[in-house]
Amino acid sequence: MNFEGLDPGLAEFSPAMHSTLDPVLDAHLNPSLLQNVELDPEGVALEALPVQESVHIMEGVYSELHSVVAEVGVPVSVSHFDLHEEMLWVGSHGGHATSFFGPALERYSSFQVNGSDDIRQIQSLENGILFLTKNNLKYMARGGLIIFDYLLDESEDMHSLLLTDSSTLLVGGLQSHILEIDLNTVQETQKYAVETPGVTIMRQTNRYFFCGHTSGKISLRDLRSFKVEHEFDAFSGSLSDFDVHGNLLAACGFSSRLTGLACDRFLKVYDLRMMRAITPLQVHVDPAFLRFIPTYTSRLAIISQSGQCQFCEPTGLANPADIFHVNPVGPLLMTFDVSASKQALAFGDSEGCVHLWTDSPEPSFNPYSRETEFALPCLVDSLPPLDWSQDLLPLSLIPVPLTTDALLSDWPAANSAPAPRRAPPVDAEILRTMKKVGFIGYAPNPRTRLRNQIPYRLKESDHEFDNFSQVTESPTGREEEPLHTVSKKYRKVTIKYSKLGLEDFDFKHYNKTLFAGLEPHIPNAYCNCMIQVLYFLEPVRCLIQNHLCQKEFCLACELGFLFHMLDLSRGDPCQGSNFLRAFRTIPEASALGLILADSDEASGKGSLARLIQRWNRFILTQLHQDMQELELPQAYRAAGGSFCSSGDSVIGQLFSCEMENCSLCRCGSETVRASSTLLFTLSYPEDKTGKNYDFAQVLKRSICLEQNTQAWCDSCEKYQPTIQTRHIRHLPDILVINCEVNSSKDADFWRLQAEVAFKLAVKKLGGEMKSKEFTLADRKELRSPEGFLCRSSIEELKNVWLPFSIRMKMTKNKGLDVCNWADEHELSSLGAPSQWGPARAEEEHGVYVYDLMATVVHILDSRTGGSLVAHIKVGETYHQRKEGVTHQQWYLFNDFLIEPIDKYEAVQFDMNWKVPAILYYVKRNLNSRYNLNIKNPIEASVLLAEASLARKQRKTHTTFIPLMLNEMPQAGDLVGLDAEFVTLNEEEAELRSDGTKSTIKPSQMSVARITCVRGQGPNEGIPFIDDYISTQEQVVDYLTQYSGIKPGDLDAKISSKHLTTLKSTYLKLRFLIDIGVKFVGHGLQKDFRVINLMVPKDQVLDTVYLFHMPRKRMISLRFLAWYFLDLKIQGETHDSIEDARTALQLYRKYLELSKNGTEPESFHKVLKGLYEKGRKMDWKVPEPESQTSPKNAAVFSSVLAL
Repeated sequence: MNFEGLDPGLAEFSPAMHSTLDPVLDAHLNPSLLQNVELDPEGVALEALPVQESVHIMEGVYSELHSVVAEVGVPVSVSHFDLHEEMLWVGSHGGHATSFFGPALERYSSFQVNGSDDIRQIQSLENGILFLTKNNLKYMARGGLIIFDYLLDESEDMHSLLLTDSSTLLVGGLQSHILEIDLNTVQETQKYAVETPGVTIMRQTNRYFFCGHTSGKISLRDLRSFKVEHEFDAFSGSLSDFDVHGNLLAACGFSSRLTGLACDRFLKVYDLRMMRAITPLQVHVDPAFLRFIPTYTSRLAIISQSGQCQFCEPTGLANPADIFHVNPVGPLLMTFDVSASKQALAFGDSEGCVHLWTDSPEPSFNPYSRETEFALPCLVDSLPPLDWSQDLLPLSLIPVPLTTDALLSDWPAANSAPAPRRAPPVDAEILRTMKKVGFIGYAPNPRTRLRNQIPYRLKESDHEFDNFSQVTESPTGREEEPLHTVSKKYRKVTIKYSKLGLEDFDFKHYNKTLFAGLEPHIPNAYCNCMIQVLYFLEPVRCLIQNHLCQKEFCLACELGFLFHMLDLSRGDPCQGSNFLRAFRTIPEASALGLILADSDEASGKGSLARLIQRWNRFILTQLHQDMQELELPQAYRAAGGSFCSSGDSVIGQLFSCEMENCSLCRCGSETVRASSTLLFTLSYPEDKTGKNYDFAQVLKRSICLEQNTQAWCDSCEKYQPTIQTRHIRHLPDILVINCEVNSSKDADFWRLQAEVAFKLAVKKLGGEMKSKEFTLADRKELRSPEGFLCRSSIEELKNVWLPFSIRMKMTKNKGLDVCNWADEHELSSLGAPSQWGPARAEEEHGVYVYDLMATVVHILDSRTGGSLVAHIKVGETYHQRKEGVTHQQWYLFNDFLIEPIDKYEAVQFDMNWKVPAILYYVKRNLNSRYNLNIKNPIEASVLLAEASLARKQRKTHTTFIPLMLNEMPQAGDLVGLDAEFVTLNEEEAELRSDGTKSTIKPSQMSVARITCVRGQGPNEGIPFIDDYISTQEQVVDYLTQYSGIKPGDLDAKISSKHLTTLKSTYLKLRFLIDIGVKFVGHGLQKDFRVINLMVPKDQVLDTVYLFHMPRKRMISLRFLAWYFLDLKIQGETHDSIEDARTALQLYRKYLELSKNGTEPESFHKVLKGLYEKGRKMDWKVPEPESQTSPKNAAVFSSVLAL
C-alpha cells in the first residue's frame, strides 16, 4: 500500500506518539458491535495471543480465531496466504520472514531475507516463496534455503510484483519502468516503460494488467504488448489500494486538501465493460485496504489502519451495522490479506502481531492444499550440560551402555604414532626437463595428471594391461633419459597459444602437404581421424557434398560443409566446430555415451578405442537415415540406372551388407530372416595353442558368424538351444571392420599372429631371426605381397599381420570364400578371360577384391592419456586436385599433423602402444562405378526474405532489407561483413613459473550475429543480412560491451530480433563465397574462423591488414574510423551494422589514398602518419564533444529511415 498520505511521524511506531489513535469505535455506533475478543488489559504475552475458550465462532460471520507474534516490536510489512499449502507468510520491516502452519498458526519456519530493507511483497510458488525488497528479489524454499538471489540496480525502488504465469514475473516500483523477469533463467527479459512513474500495486485479469500509481491513477494495459489501453484518474492525492473482480474495479486512496492529503471515504468504483466510473461508494471508516471477498455476492471488505473493518456491496449502500473491529496490539494495522478459499483474513499490526479472522472454527486456506513437509523430530534424549572446565567433573554423568568389548579409547599407543604421508615420486619427465636457478628447479608441466591434484594411493597398484587406457611407466631411473616407446609423430599434438592466439602458431611445421588437418581443441574432437577417413572416400565425399536438407541439425549437411572446407584449404587446418555442435544435439549420441565432458577428454578417461568404434557405427547409421529422407541425387546413379533399392540410401549401397540369419532348433525347425549391417566386428577364436590364423580366416569367421544360443522356437513353443548362422547375400562396396581389441587376451592374439607371420617370412629366406641388414640378393627373394621390396632390416618385419588386399567370392550354396590377396595373383586364375575388365569379372564370377584404404589406431601414451590417429591411402583424384600429380600415397593423420609414411607402417601394430581400432577396405576400382560430379546444392533463394524464429519480432524492428532478385550479387562485388560472438566456455590458462601466462585451452566462442551490407549500387551501405543466431547451448558470457548482444536476444521465446538458425545464415554466406563476392571487414580472419568458413584469400579485403605496417601493432576499427573518416563509433557497445558499414568506407578511403594500389610509397607515408598519431594518442579516440559527429550524421542518411 502507499503511505504517502500519512503523517511521517507514524514511521516511529511509538504508542506514546499516537495516543489519539487508540482503537475505539465511533461514538454514534452501537457498542455491542465490538466482538467479544478482548486483550488482557494488564498486558499481552508476546509469545502468543490465544483465543479464549469461551469465544464462539459463528458460521458465516468473521471472528478472530488466533493471534500470534511474528517478531516482537517490529512492524509487519506484508502478509500472504500460501497458494499451495495451509500456511500464512509474514514479512517484517526488519527483513525477516516467518511462516505459520494451519489455522492454529503454529510456527513453521523463520529466517532472515534481507539485512537492512523491509519485505514489500510475498508471492508463493510451487517450489518456494518469492520475497521482494527495495532492490532485491529472492526465491527461497519454504524451509529457508536460497534457490536464487537476484540483485536489481541500486537505484531501483521496487514495491510490487505480479506473477503473470508460472515462469514470468513483473516487478514495479517508483521508477519509470517495469521489469519482466524469467524465473527459469533468472534473467531480465524485458523492460517496459511506463508513462506515469510509481507503480506500487499490480493486479491481473484475463483481459488486462492493472497498475496502480502513487499519483492516484490506475492504468489498464494490454496483456501482450503492455501498452496502455485505458486510464482511470481515481484520486487527486494518492492511491492506497484497489482490487478487481469480474467487471468491477474498486479503489481507495487520498485526496488533496489545503492542509495536505486526507483519506477519502468515497470508494471509486468503475465498470470495466463501459470503462467509466459508476456511483462512488461512501463508507463509514477511513479505508486503507480493500479486497473483494466473493462468496454468494461480490462483497467488499474495507479496512482502516485503526482496525475497523466494514463489509458492503460495491453497487449498494454501506450499512454501519456491518462494521466490526480488529484489536491490534500496536496502534496501526500495517497489512491485510485474504485466503484463496475466502474463509480466512489475516491482519498484521505495527507491533509485530498477526491476527487471523475466520468464518468457521476449522477453516482451510485453499480449496485444495497439498501436504506440508515437516522436519523430523529429534529422537536423542536431552542430556544435562557439562562444564568441561571443571577438573573434578565426574564423567560418570554421561550414560554409557555396559559392554565387555574393548573401547575405541583403548587403542594401542603404537598405532597412534603420527605417520606422515609419503610424497609421491617426481615425474621423470619433470626431472629431465628441469632447469635449476640456485636451489629452485623450473620445468614445464608434462600434463600427466589433472592440475592441482595429486593421487593418493594406500598401496602401489599393479600396472595391468586394462582396456589399453595406459602403458607401463618407463623402467629408467630418475636421473636417466626416459624411454619413449611412442614415436614422436604419433604423440598427441597440442596447439601452443600466445597473445595473438593462433596467428603465430606454425602449423606448417606439422604439415608440409597441401591436405588440411583438423584442430583438436574443440570438445569431442576425438573423431577427427574418422572425419578424415570419410573425406578420403571419394564416393562418400561427393555424396555428402551434394546433400542439402531443411533439418537444422543434420550431420550429413554439416559434414558436407566441412568437406567443402577441406577441399578449399591449401594446407591450413580446419575445425569441425559446426559439425560437432550438431553432433552434440543428437539424443542418440548422448545415449551411446559419445559426448565426452571436457575433463574426461583431457584426462583420457575411458577407452578411446571403444569410443571411436561406437562413433563409427553411429555416424554410418546416422548418415544412412539422413540420406533416406531425401530423393537420390542424379549424380549418384550408376551407368545402368539406379543402383539403390526402393527406400534405401546411397550410404546403404556403399556400406550395407545384406544377410540371412538362420536359426536352427534341435527339433529341426529352421527360421530365416533377412537383415543388413553397415559394418562387421571381428570375433577372435578361443585358441591357446598358438595356431597360425590368416586375417582372412578370422574375417570370414566374423562375417559368417555361427553361435549357439537360447531362442524361441515356434514349433516347440518354448525357448530351446538353437544354432544361429549368418549367410551373406550381397557384399558392400566398402567393407568396414571394428577390430574390438578391448582386452589383453585380444591384444595377445594380435601379437601372437604377428610373431608367427614374422617367423614364416624369415623362414622363406632360410635364415634365422637375426637383426641384420639384407644383401641385395636377399631383398630380391624377400618381397612384399604386392611385389615391392619389404624392408631393409628384419626388425621392420615385426608386428605385421594385416594384409593389404583380400579376395572374397560368393559361392552357389550361400557360402563365402575369403583369403589374403597379393597383386601377382590375377583374375585370370579364376577362369575369367583376360580381355574382361575387373568389373565384368566380378559380375560374372561373384569375385571381389578389396584393398586396404584406411586404418584407425589407438595410441597408448600414459603421459597424455592416449589419442587416435589414422593411416589413410590417399587416392589419385585428391593428389590431382591438390598437387597436380596422379599417384597414391599413404599418410599419417594425427589431428593437424599430416606426414607421408611407408605403406607397411599402416599395417604395423606394436600392441604395447599402437592398437588397431577400425579398418576400411574398398572394392578395387570403386570410383569407376560412380559419377563423381559435385553439383552445388545451394541456390540463390537462400538470400531472399525468410521468417524469423522469434515470436515477438515485429516488422518495426527490422534492421535490414533483403535482396531482391535484380540485386543478386555477382563475382567481384563488394559485401561489407561483420559478426558478433558470445562465449560458451571460458578460457583455461595457467601461470608459469616465470610469471607469464600460458593458455591451455582458448575460450569457445559461438557466432551470435552476422551482418552483411551492400557494397555498391544505389543502396550501398544498407544491410541485406542481419541475422541473430539462435543457440541451444548455454552461454556463459554475452560480451555485451563488445558484441551488443543482450540476454534474451538469442531466445526465440522473448527475442525481438530477426532470429535464425546457424545453418540458415551459413548457407547465405556459403552462397556468397561460391559466387565469388569480395568480403570487406575488419578482423575477418577471426570472424570466418568462428563461423567455421574457409574463404579464398583473394575474396577477403581485411582493413586490419590494409592499414598495417610490418612488425607494427594492429589498429582498431574505432581508431581508423576516427582518424580517416572523422567518425565516432563503438561508443557504449559494438554494432555489427555500424562496423560493417565503416569497414566499407575505410576500404573506399584506402583506394582513394593508394590510387587503387598504384602508389604504395605515398600510402606508406600516410601509414607512418597514422602510427605517429596513434602513439601520441596512446591509440585512444578522444571523447566526443557532442553525441554525433557531423560526418557521421551525413553518411548513409537513407538507412536511418529503417
